[in-house]
Amino acid sequence: MGYQSFKELRVWQEAKALAVDVYKATASGKVRRDFSLKDQMQRSAISIASNISEGYERKSDAEFLRFLHIAKGSLSELITQVEIAREVGLLEETVAPALEERCEKLGAMLTRFIQAKRNKQ
Repeated sequence: MGYQSFKELRVWQEAKALAVDVYKATASGKVRRDFSLKDQMQRSAISIASNISEGYERKSDAEFLRFLHIAKGSLSELITQVEIAREVGLLEETVAPALEERCEKLGAMLTRFIQAKRNKQ
């Protein structure tokens, strides 16, 4: 696959950093009291990086692609949750746009990575 470890993948590094940011964002403010939404946001964020790493370790391009698509689905879930949290006033106005921007950046990275993997098949 060209890398010694999934940890070398820029897309995984960005996904992990996003998960850390989501944990930090949900540790304070009103959203920390909404246990259901907070938990779902954290689970979605963790799922993105986790699926990238799991797919990489499958050592099959077809399996890796499948897990990359699952990661993209989890990212879409997170985008939806961040927007809902913002619209109902659970995320601070300074936090939500930063998370949304990070999600968009990661989504573009995942799309490019998926296309590159497809083209190698």
